[in-house]
Amino acid sequence: MKKKSNFIVQGSVLAMAGILSRIIGIARRFPMEHIIGDVGNGYYSVAYEVYALMLIISCYSLPLAVSKVVSAKISRKQYKSAQRVFQCAMIFALCAGGITFLVVEIFGDVLAADFMKEPMSALALKVLGPALIIVSVMGVFRGYFQGLGTMMPTAISQIIEQIFVLIASIAGAFFLFRQGEKVGALLHNENYAPAYGAAGASLGPVVGSLIGLIFLVFVYALYRKQNQVMIEKDKTIHTDSYKTIFRMIVLTILPVLLSTTVYNISNVIDIRIYNSVMISKGLDDVRAYNWGVYSGKYKVLVNVPIALANAMCSSIVPVLTNLMVQEKYRESCEKTSQAMRFTMLIAIPSAVGLAVLARPIISLLFNGEIDMAVDLLHVGSVSVVFYTMSTLTNGVLQGINRMRIPVRNALIALVIHIAFLYAALQMDFGIRAVVYANILFAVVVCVLNSLAMKKYMRYKQETVKTFATPAIASAIMGIVVFVLYLLLQKGLSSLGTKLSSAIIVIVGLFIGVVVYFAAIILLKGVNETDLRKMPGGRTVITIAKKCNLLRE
Repeated sequence: MKKKSNFIVQGSVLAMAGILSRIIGIARRFPMEHIIGDVGNGYYSVAYEVYALMLIISCYSLPLAVSKVVSAKISRKQYKSAQRVFQCAMIFALCAGGITFLVVEIFGDVLAADFMKEPMSALALKVLGPALIIVSVMGVFRGYFQGLGTMMPTAISQIIEQIFVLIASIAGAFFLFRQGEKVGALLHNENYAPAYGAAGASLGPVVGSLIGLIFLVFVYALYRKQNQVMIEKDKTIHTDSYKTIFRMIVLTILPVLLSTTVYNISNVIDIRIYNSVMISKGLDDVRAYNWGVYSGKYKVLVNVPIALANAMCSSIVPVLTNLMVQEKYRESCEKTSQAMRFTMLIAIPSAVGLAVLARPIISLLFNGEIDMAVDLLHVGSVSVVFYTMSTLTNGVLQGINRMRIPVRNALIALVIHIAFLYAALQMDFGIRAVVYANILFAVVVCVLNSLAMKKYMRYKQETVKTFATPAIASAIMGIVVFVLYLLLQKGLSSLGTKLSSAIIVIVGLFIGVVVYFAAIILLKGVNETDLRKMPGGRTVITIAKKCNLLRE
């Protein structure tokens, strides 16, 4: 399994898989909304946030840590040690996943009722429990393959996983919602139907992760013979002991774990603070609905382009680790700049597109009252840019072995985030306060991480081609798409909402992509050399030359 030289291509493979996975995730939200409603989505989201926190504690950092250590061993041709890293990480995953599974199953009611202030989400949380063990083990396989330099097993397993999450979530929500209606009728509580429906939807991540794991085990079995050949060729005198490797894994995991925990615990804190303030204001009857709109509509959409940053982060960490081992500091700065430019080329127009087409996108995907979701997307689409930057800069700092810096920066941002959120809720900003607070969190992390990169890497971010040019091209695209949207909206007014929204979204996306790339090329934001490094770049070059956007 050869190490790929172009980490942008590797990151793009994972990014496309991540974005496709998010699109499948959106696809399941649509029928779920029909089945369990916004209240059910609110219960599911509360349970999922606790599950996600447990996932972070047990295994979220495993793929990154394993890929980092394996990459360092492979770069030194220490194949025996690399295999031992895999074995030690598997033991860690089983222990950590098993402990968090027991915590969720034993203390699920307490976590839901006392900590999250949403007792009706307890059943969904307990259903999610087994996935903690499965995903922990799956993370080791993914990190191992990423450390070897291939993102393909991770990418394919993500897609397979999400397909089965889609199927199992819809089936589970449908059947258990019906059961919840019967229980609710007996107990004279209509909330049991959405609560049972949320529990049914929680079957999806369990089934999906299990199928994804089976696929990765199959790929590993195919690779095992080749791996054995590499191990036999390992002529290194010293092979690290299991104790040394386990210590290395733990020391690598802990800073990443702390960073990701602090970085992602804001979601759990948001729910806790939001529910507490809403209850104190006598708005208990709308809090689950509002949170369902925020998490089930707005957040699902903004997370799609953010998948690009997660993929690029997974791709660049082992590359930077390898470069640091070889003391190639200038090249590490070049790779960082390349990754930042590529992500901004996608993130900035994505944010603009979400803002401009917010109403038709949400109208197409969801039913019922959509004004709140549209408003949140108009306000919060800019978070795509800042969360993309903060995620990538976290990965860069971890890749150059400055593991504590992202933890410190995330803690500072979290304190500011909490203070702002509480103040904004007290000033009756409502669910908008959560959106504003999360944007502020990402901005603070971006600023602090950038200062750290300048200090420890002597890295100076190029601004014109990375930020200014994509922003101008995105603004041109946004104006064109907005005018087109208004014209189509008027011309298609006789059609149904779903059909007209579908046409507007499809036409708007196509025209938007064409206008953006034409503008970015004309503004010299990218050249032929840049395009050749990107997946599908040669096709773009051919089209651009035929349209006289690029000279022969």
